[in-house]
Amino acid sequence: MHSNIEQLYKIANKASRKVIGLMSGTSMDGLDIALCEISGSGITTKLNLLQHTTVPYDAFMKEQILSVFSKDNISLQQLCLIHPWLGSQHAKMILKALQGWGIAMEEVDLIASHGQTIYHAPKSLHPNDEFGSATLQIGEADHIAVETGIVTISDFRQKHIAAGGEGAPLSVYGDYILFASKEENRVLLNIGGISNFTFLPAGVPLNEILSSDTGPGNTMMDAYTRTYLNMAFDKDGLIAKVGKTNSKLLAALKGNTFFVLPLPKTVGPELFNLSYLQAAQKISNTTAISHEDVLATLNQFTAETIVDAMRNSISLDIVNTVYLSGGGMHNPVLFEHLVNLLPGINVVSLQDIGVNPDAKEAILFALLANEAVAGEAMQIGGDATKKPITMGKISFPN
Repeated sequence: MHSNIEQLYKIANKASRKVIGLMSGTSMDGLDIALCEISGSGITTKLNLLQHTTVPYDAFMKEQILSVFSKDNISLQQLCLIHPWLGSQHAKMILKALQGWGIAMEEVDLIASHGQTIYHAPKSLHPNDEFGSATLQIGEADHIAVETGIVTISDFRQKHIAAGGEGAPLSVYGDYILFASKEENRVLLNIGGISNFTFLPAGVPLNEILSSDTGPGNTMMDAYTRTYLNMAFDKDGLIAKVGKTNSKLLAALKGNTFFVLPLPKTVGPELFNLSYLQAAQKISNTTAISHEDVLATLNQFTAETIVDAMRNSISLDIVNTVYLSGGGMHNPVLFEHLVNLLPGINVVSLQDIGVNPDAKEAILFALLANEAVAGEAMQIGGDATKKPITMGKISFPN
């Protein structure tokens, strides 16, 4: 038996595994690093978050990623260079985090690397009938494995597409394992660059769970503040708060056919970007409105499309609580919109059930890595996958 396979076998048979989950979303604000202790697999999985940090991306790193992010035309040389470079940068961030926590890399069994999505192309949003859904994440895992000395699992989304899905959202498995309740009907709502939710009715099995993207989260608001206000984002919604929602612009923004597609569905900033906003402003004759009113409208747009997607696919009358995670949950204006649009439903932070909401997505990929090594193929319900699958590719340190 090859020594790498033997090592993997030993990891799979341990009573518990220490797994680092990595996540960098379309907001590109930094790398979430979550060190988890995981035992069991499938419905017997138990997870304890030991440590978490977010390492901010500096201006140079953001610039490099943005040069190849969500564009039809890029430099192939630049993409070729950034792919391994980003993996190496992530490795350095991991080692620095471990050093700060006083944990030796030998204590860590696995790294689960989501990578940085640079393009997402579900079939519903591209016209070429010769091709199906596709997605691309960069940050080469071999570089992470070699530089950290830790077995690394990566590229989770490709198997989902190969089995008939769209590569997203993958949160449904972890949401079910960690947050399903026998007493409460829950919605797990993550507002990152793109928003997605998982509906967890009490006592329902995994293969009947619905999880879907809804549309924009922070992506359009962040792109607007970066471009026109030289700000990374509208901190605390302070700009949107003093603006007024423009009803004509809001109607134009909501007029895309994406919003009438059946769930589950996925999307990215390839659709919801500044060009989308500019087209809506032109249609609605709102090109001259203030920055404050634009951001107020984009904020309302995010909230309404989230709630519209939920209302059109599930019975909100039976939902007890909506648990929030992702950067958008820290925007008080967006939070208030959601509360107003969901009367009679508790809208709270995921922290209320004991999980750091900023670590959630990194935790979910740690769970997928654990399942790839120590579990079995899973049938993810509520999406288009045709059969049980195991997600993730394995990179050995040597």
